[in-house]
Amino acid sequence: MARVFVYGTLKKGQPNYKHMINTAKGLAKFQGRGRTAEKYPLVIAGKYNIPYMLNIPGTGHHIAGEIYTVDDQMLQFLDEFEGCPDMYQRTLMRIEVVEWEGKGGVGEGVMECFVYSTTTYPPEWVGLPYHDSYDSSGKHGLSYVLRESR
Repeated sequence: MARVFVYGTLKKGQPNYKHMINTAKGLAKFQGRGRTAEKYPLVIAGKYNIPYMLNIPGTGHHIAGEIYTVDDQMLQFLDEFEGCPDMYQRTLMRIEVVEWEGKGGVGEGVMECFVYSTTTYPPEWVGLPYHDSYDSSGKHGLSYVLRESR
């Protein structure tokens, strides 16, 4: 099992969460909520309003998200879903646990999780607004366009 930190459309309540609970794609078990130990820019970009964490440590915000343990089958699905390694790259990042599932809420400690971030982006994306958390229907007004609607 591997630990994966998701910050965008794969979180609970977001447009692609259905993939995280589809056991035909593998197993993903919610572990808790976290945030990146370092700051990163989280931007919403492109004509489909996709959230991207730009791999520029020290810039932006501590990004909020969810921690999952996934099996090899789900990790392979996520690699394909995230266009790894071209669109996103899967790298280990330090994640602060904010709230641990089933442990009375409070989180503690820092752990390494795989995160899909990108180093392959147009330079102008650095100038887009930075977010500390992602919600497809957030006040930014940039609703995510599902793949089946593109």
